[in-house]
Amino acid sequence: MEFSELIKTATVESVVLGGRGLPAVRGTLCITSHHLLLSSCPGGDAQPGTVELWLLIRNVDAVEKRVQNLGWYQPPRTNGSPRDSRLAGSSGTITLRCKDLKVLQLEIPGMEECLNIASSIEALSSVDSVMMMYPFFYRPQDLRLEEGWHLFPLEQYFQKIAAQTNQWRLSDLNRDFTTCPTYPAGVIVPAAVSDDTLRRAARFRQGGRFPVLSYYHPSNGTVMLRSSQPLTGPNRKRCPEDEVLLGTVLDEGERGFIIDTRSAQAAKQARMMGGGTEPKSSYPQWKRLHRPLERGRPLQESFIKLVEACNDASLSMDRWLSRLESCRWLSHVKAALSTACLAAQCLDREEASVLVHGAEGTDTTLLVTALAQVILDPGCRTMVGFQGLLEREWIEAGHPFHLRCARSAYSHARLKQEAPLFLLFLDCVWQLSRQFPFSLEFGESLLLALFDNAYASDYGTFLCNNEKERRVLGGACVK
Repeated sequence: MEFSELIKTATVESVVLGGRGLPAVRGTLCITSHHLLLSSCPGGDAQPGTVELWLLIRNVDAVEKRVQNLGWYQPPRTNGSPRDSRLAGSSGTITLRCKDLKVLQLEIPGMEECLNIASSIEALSSVDSVMMMYPFFYRPQDLRLEEGWHLFPLEQYFQKIAAQTNQWRLSDLNRDFTTCPTYPAGVIVPAAVSDDTLRRAARFRQGGRFPVLSYYHPSNGTVMLRSSQPLTGPNRKRCPEDEVLLGTVLDEGERGFIIDTRSAQAAKQARMMGGGTEPKSSYPQWKRLHRPLERGRPLQESFIKLVEACNDASLSMDRWLSRLESCRWLSHVKAALSTACLAAQCLDREEASVLVHGAEGTDTTLLVTALAQVILDPGCRTMVGFQGLLEREWIEAGHPFHLRCARSAYSHARLKQEAPLFLLFLDCVWQLSRQFPFSLEFGESLLLALFDNAYASDYGTFLCNNEKERRVLGGACVK
């Protein structure tokens, strides 16, 4: 596919750009393979006061068009030619609703031009091939491709743990991604457990996501693990290797907590479908706690209702507060923070190790483990430490960004794979920054930048769904 095939009209003059809180700007509109450009300078050379719009087309979530026909006229016949009827003064308005929640309006002279521009933007914004996205074409000046990759290698994080204990090791059993396609090549596991035991345990966990180390508490030596659900099924199957793996984490007489991010009823239904939970009889040192967190469609619908309420300027204060409550977004924030606080309390105050999982272990599981580390570890509240946390707990841990962040709140296509889990995490961190304003080294601007780049970016940080997919692409995009 060539991008030129999707662009029906590349340039239109006298286009008026407007938006909420923005002055109207008239200029030349251009469509390229990845950007929508508008310049108010008619000569093409930027002058003082020139207004320019550079919109990454991948950022467009929905396109709405409206055309106006101001009447027909019939020009006089010339040289006996047949009479021709044409549109007089036709124009159109395109509303672009973006993934970063901005809303822009383009007033375009000419009905045909308007329809062509709208069709081109819709086609370009719907290109789903990762290889066709802008990070594969963007080349920042003075930046070599390899400089952006692996700024926070897992080996570096493991060295901090190895300096405090010898009970954990860095395993490369997943170097070819056959044990678990959504885990990175290296994982931190108990030193006393062999790779063969880990491979057998992986077959007992959904998607092969066997328990791996997420966080080591330096004060008391407790650990936080993450995994997917065990495949016990309706017959309550057992896996001796999985039991050994979790048993090795705890010394004799110690206890641990399994925080299941599903409700007890959802876990029971999952068992009938082949999933399930760890039975107490097989894991006697572990106590299961259910803390249900929404994901998927319910969370996406909550986000959509929140944005709709924020865009409704006609609401009174009482009506606005009512809609804010009914969308339940803040309830999701509260539930996520409460569950993360529970995990942190188990580790720090109860001095008990924790295993966090839901079903696949790629969504709410990572939400809890990442938030718990922000709460527990001052290093994760620095600029560098927070970036390392995102690398370990979201990107390398296999959160499917390509599926979850395909669309934002304005899209008319509601795909079941979409869910703003990462946005929920950023909102939770923002809430912590408001409650403890001197505890974080970064502020709102970084969180907003992360939100923008997770949905549409010049860079490849959040491309693909896991490390295996990124490895297949060969690191051709700049991170």
